[in-house]
Amino acid sequence: MPRRSPARADPPLLVACALGIERFALRGGDRAAAPGESRPGLVVLRTGMGPQAAERALADALRDGADTARSPVVASGFCAGLAPGMRPGDVVVAEATRDHRPGLPDVPCRDNGPLVGALRQRGLTVHHGLLRGSDHVVRGAERAELHASGAIAVDMESAATLRTAQRAGARPVAAVRVVVDAPEHELVRIGTVRGGISAFRVLRSVLPVFYEWHRSLLLPRR
Repeated sequence: MPRRSPARADPPLLVACALGIERFALRGGDRAAAPGESRPGLVVLRTGMGPQAAERALADALRDGADTARSPVVASGFCAGLAPGMRPGDVVVAEATRDHRPGLPDVPCRDNGPLVGALRQRGLTVHHGLLRGSDHVVRGAERAELHASGAIAVDMESAATLRTAQRAGARPVAAVRVVVDAPEHELVRIGTVRGGISAFRVLRSVLPVFYEWHRSLLLPRR
């Protein structure tokens, strides 16, 4: 496939997720879309589960010469809520992401005020704060420990995704996750209970907000 010249076109938005069901939701339930296929101005990348898989997939997608080498990056999909009162279907917009490995700096998510506002305008419950990374599914007492450290939600790929994106070159980054389970609503399997279905529907609805955010980044700064 011929590559676009970065000098002739704005880079597409790269939305990274781990699971097939997340990609399916983020593509609006388009079963005809092939893995990695892009819409105009958008590439939805399935990275695979876990921080190492996310690092590998992002490093390849952002390599020199790739269509997405200069793309803004959104880490999206499902997450586990940590704060009491969170419910499946709530949305988390990261102020910053923090890796599960100690000593690595947080990755701040700037320019995400429009994301928060647009999601709330759609009637969604939005939480804004620190998103923690993990290399395993977090349950029980570990949730409380992470919440006590200042995090409002946790997932396995966002921190690795945004850190890899920043390492590949300065660019806007964001992490927008939908709570699929929470302290009072632990989920065993996505799609088997009402909470999983609610989270899927919300994730399916957020793509227009990502488009608006991407367009806002392309506007001339004054």
